Amino acid sequence: MNLKILSRNSNLYSTQRLVEAAKKRNHNVEVIDPLKCDLIIEKKHPSIYYKGRHLEDADAVIPRIGASVTFYGTAVVRQFEMMGVFTTTESQALVRSRDKLRSLQVLSRARLGLPKTVFTNYSKDVGEVIDHVGGAPLIIKLLEGTQGLGVVLAETKNAAESVIEAFNGLQARVIVQEFIKEAGGADIRALVVDGHVVGAMKRQGKEGEFRSNLHRGGSASVIQLSDEEEIAAIKAAKAMGLGVAGVDMLQSARGPLILEVNSSPGLEGIEHATGKDIAKTIIRYIERNL
Repeated sequence: MNLKILSRNSNLYSTQRLVEAAKKRNHNVEVIDPLKCDLIIEKKHPSIYYKGRHLEDADAVIPRIGASVTFYGTAVVRQFEMMGVFTTTESQALVRSRDKLRSLQVLSRARLGLPKTVFTNYSKDVGEVIDHVGGAPLIIKLLEGTQGLGVVLAETKNAAESVIEAFNGLQARVIVQEFIKEAGGADIRALVVDGHVVGAMKRQGKEGEFRSNLHRGGSASVIQLSDEEEIAAIKAAKAMGLGVAGVDMLQSARGPLILEVNSSPGLEGIEHATGKDIAKTIIRYIERNL
């Protein structure tokens, strides 16, 4: 097969591993920078022009679209779809997953456990917003934040009011969520490929850090999911329409609570924690669909 990996940096771990896995299975593979693609839109022959040539030989694409290039990256994925090319992440699912608020609404509709969340149109009644999620401590998240950036733990009601009012004053959209104390600064990342959990790790925040992101110095270890956690991860990926997804959830007294569903999950942390060849699993997913 002729595979295209949409990535801005061919040296990233996930991109390199996908290239390696594709070559091992005797596929032709090329890394394409989505921002350097020109989209030619016409009635019968939509095409993509890249570095002086038309990309007409692609059988499948693997989008590795960073949050900062979602708009144009999604347009490139959509163009490949118009050309009849299989994609591991559909453009609509990519757009849906990048909208934190919409994602939570989709997951809620699918009857999945979530931390109680409040979103308002810069409400002046900040005290009421805090009460809706059970008071302080609570979590405040920027809708545009990634990798743990723009996430604040407010430990007191006064602190929560100050942070929310500051964000409101900056016209920055935030969601307010209940703090799940029993999670102990840890969360679970389950990697779902084609409706199956293919690897899972527990991420623990460093000392004094409530965010468990590996980018923020957290550590990862392999974990065996409970049946309830595995079902939640699979349902979450399905609700979001994602063939490949990283599902982040908290362990709580009332069962697994979904935090986020990532459409371009990094492979480094989970491959190292589990010792599994996740990149090969993604390539085999493409093979089954073609």
